[in-house]
Amino acid sequence: MYQYFVKIVPTIYVKTDGEVVKTNQFSVTRHEKVANGLIGDQGLPGVFVLYELSPMMVKFTEKHRSFTHFLTGVCAIIGGVFTVAGLIDSLIYHSARVIQKKIELGKAS
Repeated sequence: MYQYFVKIVPTIYVKTDGEVVKTNQFSVTRHEKVANGLIGDQGLPGVFVLYELSPMMVKFTEKHRSFTHFLTGVCAIIGGVFTVAGLIDSLIYHSARVIQKKIELGKAS
């Protein structure tokens, strides 16, 4: 026995030039099972296709980002890099000071 479960989702794509494309997204799951009446398995032999239509629609809209949006993203990345670099620098500096103090205490003993 072969069973195919097909899930269909209506989809609309709106391009930047205003063109609208109506289509569907789908996924397929396959299940197979040996169905013979001798062993006592339930089910009829055959190929079964079960469709499930989604009650919701997906809409994708393409949009161009402005240059200021791009610039803001670049500044955020640069700021994040400086922040992480500062944290690493602080960690190394304070670790070196602790190690240096332990070395100095070892020499004084």
